[in-house]
Amino acid sequence: MVDSSKRREATYQDVLDAPEHMTAELIDGELFLSPRPAVPHAVSTMNLAMELAGPFMRRRGGGPGGWIILFEPELHFGKQVVVPDIAGWRHDRLQLGDNDKFLTIAPDWVCEALSKSTERIDRAKKMDVYLAAGVPHLWFLDERRRKLEVYRAIDGRFELIAK
Repeated sequence: MVDSSKRREATYQDVLDAPEHMTAELIDGELFLSPRPAVPHAVSTMNLAMELAGPFMRRRGGGPGGWIILFEPELHFGKQVVVPDIAGWRHDRLQLGDNDKFLTIAPDWVCEALSKSTERIDRAKKMDVYLAAGVPHLWFLDERRRKLEVYRAIDGRFELIAK
């Protein structure tokens, strides 16, 4: 019998040592490994990113422009290490360095594409990490149910504002 109270806390070295074909995240001292996205997941995420890039990054179609949108950036918030499917920052809040391996500035917006293997972690653990880091807007894209849920941080919690 293994005593779970003696379990070693995972570290960033565990993230670095994870197999290349897995996405590694570190939340509350626990290492989470997820398989690379399945094709439908990747297609829906890419479609959303392309829809947003024109107006938000390039001012096309009357959009506001001025955003940096990244696909699967590695984010470090203290000891927490998460990898959202898509994240966006207003350009004036984020200066990218030539050798950045990860970012420590909370995005202005995060989108998680839900899958059977990640939904529980995305909706509970990662949602809490994003809230604590100060992410004001969170979306859940659910290709299986063909839904988009839009949350806004209000009074210390994420509130569903559109679905």
